[in-house]
Amino acid sequence: MHYDLIITGMGLSGLMAAKTAVEAKQKVLIVGKGMGSLCLFSNTIDVLGLLPETMKVRDGLSQWIKDHPEHPYGKVGLEKTEEALSSFNSFFPPPYAFQSKNETNSLIPTGAGTLRPTYLIPSTMMKGIIFKEKKTLIIGFKGYKDFYAYRLADLFKCRGVTLSLPEGPQAEISATAIARWMEQPTFREFIGTEVKKQIKDEVSVGFPAVLGVNDPMGVRKDLEKRTGASIFEIPVLPPSIPGIRIFNQFKARLLRKGVTFLLGYSVSKVVLRKKRCETIEVFHPPITNSYSADRYILATGRFMGGGLKADWERIYEPLFDLPVHQSPTRQEWFQKAFFNAQPHPIHQSGILTDLSFRPIDEKGEVILENVWVAGTMLAHHNFIDEKSREGIEISTGYTAAKKALGS
Repeated sequence: MHYDLIITGMGLSGLMAAKTAVEAKQKVLIVGKGMGSLCLFSNTIDVLGLLPETMKVRDGLSQWIKDHPEHPYGKVGLEKTEEALSSFNSFFPPPYAFQSKNETNSLIPTGAGTLRPTYLIPSTMMKGIIFKEKKTLIIGFKGYKDFYAYRLADLFKCRGVTLSLPEGPQAEISATAIARWMEQPTFREFIGTEVKKQIKDEVSVGFPAVLGVNDPMGVRKDLEKRTGASIFEIPVLPPSIPGIRIFNQFKARLLRKGVTFLLGYSVSKVVLRKKRCETIEVFHPPITNSYSADRYILATGRFMGGGLKADWERIYEPLFDLPVHQSPTRQEWFQKAFFNAQPHPIHQSGILTDLSFRPIDEKGEVILENVWVAGTMLAHHNFIDEKSREGIEISTGYTAAKKALGS
């Protein structure tokens, strides 16, 4: 079957590319073995978390682009980055929206007991940015091993309690199980009653980020009514329920717009002729199907997503065999100490592209004329230290699709 655009990778960059293309009336296929890092780490939208808390993100990003022209933001530019963030937000209207406070980064509490700077925050977490100004109760659940209410309460100088759950009093409980239970009125009635018993003089209550998958704001509103307290979510360890919400919202809306999804499968082979990709092959046991397109976007992520791989000698891109910008030897991938003042060079590794996000070699020559690259697999960024993962994914996915379509 032939498409206008085929996207490989279902992380945030691939989804943004699909959104951009289908809204331009293109016939789009997106292929991926999973939902990228969304279900693992994405709770909020980081754009550039290393900025001072009082600085407008727009101002900080503008200066960053001037100082780092080779960075993905440098190639996207300020205007396109803002367009991309606005496009992302258009898929999340109220009540479950993403927003910033005063257009700056805000510190939100995390399940690790830290305060983390981030830019766009889902509605269920917004009340958490001022939790230290109010008396707060932290709620945990017996059997849920990824969130320790008493530990967080000690670190945040507030009070914590752990509630027993009727659904699994002796069992180890997952975040996805609690999120499903939270969508049942009888379960919320039980939780609301138990929390209200525990409240003393607290005015806000912090829950792990498990307030349902499909209607988290409805869950929060119901619990606030039952408890009489202001409720907010706290990001926790993987899996990320807020990340799953993002993926589900994108998938549902893109399907309605006509995007074809091949979820659970990865591209097994690409067929190249000279400087063009002609087809991709996807293995559906026991058969292999071929798909062709005028244009292709590669958005398979870094090491965790399988977009980049490493052996004892080099880092490589396994699908198109694109050259990877990297340190000359394996010994130079890392600093001498794990906790080093300077970032590890391996985090700057990735695919080199021109200003249109087409892959190039070290001499600047375009390798494939109808392939574009997006997301964290790009070179010259360190999203971990920069706290820029989602911003890079959103802006480059959006821009790569725009460039692929000639706009």
